[in-house]
Amino acid sequence: MTHARLRRSLAHALLRRTRHGQITLVEDGRETTYGEPAHDGLHARMELVDPPAVYRALLRGSLGLALAWTDGAWTSPDPVALVRLGARNMPRFDRLRLRLRWALGPIQWATGALRRNTIKRSREQIAAHYDLGNDLYELFLDETLMYSAGVFETPQASLHEASLAKLDRICRKLQLRPDDHLLEIGTGWGAMAVYAAERYGCRVTTTTISQEQHAVATARVREAGLEDRVTVLLRDYRELEGQFDKLVSIEMIEAVGWRDFGTFFDVCSQRLKPDGVMLLQAITIDDRAYEAEKATKSFINQLIFPGGCLPSQEIIARCVSERTDMRAVQLEDITEHYVRTLQHWRDRFDAQPEALRALGYDDRFQRLWTLYLAYCEGGFAERRIGDVQLLLAKPRFVDEPLAPAHAIAPAGRGRFARELEVAA
Repeated sequence: MTHARLRRSLAHALLRRTRHGQITLVEDGRETTYGEPAHDGLHARMELVDPPAVYRALLRGSLGLALAWTDGAWTSPDPVALVRLGARNMPRFDRLRLRLRWALGPIQWATGALRRNTIKRSREQIAAHYDLGNDLYELFLDETLMYSAGVFETPQASLHEASLAKLDRICRKLQLRPDDHLLEIGTGWGAMAVYAAERYGCRVTTTTISQEQHAVATARVREAGLEDRVTVLLRDYRELEGQFDKLVSIEMIEAVGWRDFGTFFDVCSQRLKPDGVMLLQAITIDDRAYEAEKATKSFINQLIFPGGCLPSQEIIARCVSERTDMRAVQLEDITEHYVRTLQHWRDRFDAQPEALRALGYDDRFQRLWTLYLAYCEGGFAERRIGDVQLLLAKPRFVDEPLAPAHAIAPAGRGRFARELEVAA
């Protein structure tokens, strides 16, 4: 049997194990369906334009398949459905990878040490994503340029309204007051800093390591007339000094790297006053997948967010307990809102191919980013990944945490969520 035929046989053997939905494979004009009907009718379709290239790509997992998609070797009318079906079937493979952890552990440790996110490497990796061009993000984000999950308080809420609702939710949870000095780790394009200073009157020090974001955030602060209340730094979180009343970090921890999660929380704790409080909004991965995924070369951490790694709720709990004197006082799961946020982003992105092309983002780039947005949407829809807002308090914090106005029940998945439920 040739290598090509062997790869094809292995791929079809794998597809025959599909559960919790169906997939139709279109190859050389023939359609073959695998799997079982799902309660929600999930049915994905994968059309092979260059079958040998796709079967070779399968050996490289999500990275190989993403590169093959970018090359046009395969396509799908609904890539979100394909990702959702894959997410439903991944737990079985997670268990297999965990059984092999004894062999993978030393390799992960060695490669993790080699790829550790030093300050220099962190700047390079952030630039690879966030410095692609502000004009790119302006095409699919709303006016705030918030590049994180919004909160849709009504079914009719727009993306812009969801971004503002998220910002206000964070400010209320932190109980921001005019006499507070807020530290933000991960400026983005300045929306949080401007909103907090303008609406709640507090002082804000915000830091980023993206040159592009720093320039825009600085301009926004100046345009809002808030130079006396907002300071925008171009500095790594490990280079910060001083202590602050409150701290916020919105979906920045994913860029820290798995070897430095403890360092991140240690720094946050050091930067807070003894009665301070911190809000972390974080994208998390299922606890059961974290150990297998953390050092894997994947589509996302190779082609989209170099050096990135999603923490699990369990690893966050461990780092907080082992490296800080903070305690968790509130956890809210906002994952369902990320699905809607990503739907808005993908619709906006896909609707503007000519505008993207005019800005220098070619067809290969557009295909890659369409898959990236669909990949994330499918992952959140199936709870393979989640998004949480976590409130952490220092020992002398005595205020009652603010209950969210529109409470969303915690996911209840993972040790951290269970510990909070027991504590309550």
